[in-house]
Amino acid sequence: MSGGSRGIGLAIALRAAQDGANVALLAKTGVSHPTLEGTIHTAVDKIRSAGGRALAIVGDVRNETDVDAAVAQTVSQFGGIDIVVNNASAIDLSTTTNLPMKKYDLMQDINTRGAFLLAKTALPHLSESNSAQILSLSPPLNLNPYWAGVHLGYTISKYGMSLVTLGLAAELADHHIGVNSLWPRTTIATAAVDNILGGPDMLARSRTPAIMADAAHIILTRDPQRCTGNFFIDDEVLAEEGIDDLSPYGGPADELEIDIFLGTR
Repeated sequence: MSGGSRGIGLAIALRAAQDGANVALLAKTGVSHPTLEGTIHTAVDKIRSAGGRALAIVGDVRNETDVDAAVAQTVSQFGGIDIVVNNASAIDLSTTTNLPMKKYDLMQDINTRGAFLLAKTALPHLSESNSAQILSLSPPLNLNPYWAGVHLGYTISKYGMSLVTLGLAAELADHHIGVNSLWPRTTIATAAVDNILGGPDMLARSRTPAIMADAAHIILTRDPQRCTGNFFIDDEVLAEEGIDDLSPYGGPADELEIDIFLGTR
């Protein structure tokens, strides 16, 4: 998994740990951040406490050398790779005029390039697994021009991640590797929502990361030969499994904030 020190990524890792999973995290947060909770090391401690085995790899998903090393360390530690989760992401919702190119490049490099690079590097090992999956936290390819019109730089980067799903699902159709994307129906109570999207008010109208973790768990335990090329929404995944009561994940549905890229606006 890229990222995973906190938020949705950590929730997915902790859900996997309940099944005794081996989890390798590639993240930059080797030391505490002044405004963000947790590091890759505290995440690994939580995964182990939840019942999994864990490996902390301090590195940058933008750096090919770091990704090569992370994949090699994972295979050396755990004997192979069954699942890749493209979780790391950067966000800046500025309009084109106000978006510095440094931020634009950061989003493209982490979101699109990082997803492509991590999946590409892990492919030889995924090909040796009978239950291989690639899951990217990216949205359906909604070509309503509204989304590109309000934050073009971010939209390009997240749709780039989704194109990795679309393309790899087709390219690997005969290789028995499931390739899917997952996106939340509502905003999720993470540091990004708190610090960038709306603060405490938006947090109150967001579901918890547990809904994404449970949805990811369902997807990642499906037959990869039959489950590939999908752009899943978290609550739809749960509904397919007969889970209709979403109250444990957050407040009343009519008070929740619909996430970016969904709806027509």
